[in-house]
Amino acid sequence: MSGDASTVHTDGIPPDALSKVQEYLEPFHLSVEKLREVSARLRKDLVRGLGKHSHHKAPVKMLPTFVRATPDGTEKGDFLALDLGGTNFRVLHVRVVEEEQKVLKMDSQICAIPKEMMLGPGVQLFDHIAACLNDFLVSQNLKGQTLPLGFTFSFPCEQKEIDKSILIRWTKGFNCSGVEGEDVVKLLKEAIHRRGDYDIGSVAMVNDTVGTMMSCGYRDQSCEIGMIIGTGTNACYMEEIKNVRRVEGEDGRMCINTEWGGFGDDGCLKDIRTEFDVVVDETSINPGIHNFEKMISGMYLGEIVRLLLVRLTENKLLFEGRTSEALLTPDAFETKFMSEIEERDGGLENTQNILTELGLKWDSVDSRIVRLVCNAVSSRSARLCGAALATLANRIRVNRRLDHLKTTVGVDGTVYKKHPNFSEELRATVRLLAPDCDITFLVSEDGSGKGAAMVTAVAQMGQSKL
Repeated sequence: MSGDASTVHTDGIPPDALSKVQEYLEPFHLSVEKLREVSARLRKDLVRGLGKHSHHKAPVKMLPTFVRATPDGTEKGDFLALDLGGTNFRVLHVRVVEEEQKVLKMDSQICAIPKEMMLGPGVQLFDHIAACLNDFLVSQNLKGQTLPLGFTFSFPCEQKEIDKSILIRWTKGFNCSGVEGEDVVKLLKEAIHRRGDYDIGSVAMVNDTVGTMMSCGYRDQSCEIGMIIGTGTNACYMEEIKNVRRVEGEDGRMCINTEWGGFGDDGCLKDIRTEFDVVVDETSINPGIHNFEKMISGMYLGEIVRLLLVRLTENKLLFEGRTSEALLTPDAFETKFMSEIEERDGGLENTQNILTELGLKWDSVDSRIVRLVCNAVSSRSARLCGAALATLANRIRVNRRLDHLKTTVGVDGTVYKKHPNFSEELRATVRLLAPDCDITFLVSEDGSGKGAAMVTAVAQMGQSKL
């Protein structure tokens, strides 16, 4: 499948050196049979995560989002969107235009969150958000209108309803007191009421994968899967409500946030994890957690490559056995280097510039071996991701008793968008493992902003139809 990519990468490496390097890279080359096994294991885990009594112990969490429909193209109106997922948060004004089937970002503003506020009382954080929202409404001349709001809150939450979401735990450097175990929508509304100088309409809570699916879903109504492959990885898809045992109801569908990064946390991927994956996990801030994500996503790929390069250098297969201070520094080999190194044109030159920057003395064989290493690691990532995506597509097809499924996947994330071979390899894997599914890929534009507005719009349409 990636044979052509690999042969390009092996040119110019002496056969003897090549066979020794391949020994280290062999564990990264997953056969189609092995990928089918991985897909079958994930299929079982999806069912465990959906179960009423098995979901507590399931590594793949399968969280109900209470988003019960994808856009049908008739949504319209003005919406606010809040996107909080890191040290900055964004406020957006989004207009959905039915005639043109467009989601327009009218304007947006970024507000910084001071470091001390990330660790202070939750009340202070939500007062700050409410104040920034007020400034934005004033600047946009929207004060006095009561607009619905989509809230992208990229922290682990248990969603109880579309407008009720309980924070399970803070991540990404936040640790505000009085928020864990509380409903974040309620905390936001209370902060706005404390001010008393403006109000907001209905609120819809949105996970970033769901935002991706929904922002693409307005352009393409057959979009029923959202996938992110960036710093982290996750996916959501439309599941039949009767299979979501934690939620009342038999009819219709609901979007499920799989949290597939946790796949393998029960040890079921032990046979495909390499010694380098084990080191990456053990030295991470959350050992034992998110094993699948650590084999796939941008936060970890560069480090896997670095550990491989160190090992090959120690065994005198690279750089005449001489490392450098940079090469021995954790995370010094950035994932973006892999994209630059694997460029079809100019990749070798990029490789040599990067190796020089890392203080390494290289020759042309070294630079070719480094390309080969990057290719093995990125290729495995794309194939694993493809196997997981094929599992979701096959599940939707079987759920609906279809011989053939035609569907669209909304995608976001730098690894997918920036890496020169990733999307191609991922698509090839999906075709192999889900041959009865015809999948179109649509890159999301601003899923966390426009998508949040779309979730709100669809929820409102649902209310008005009741």
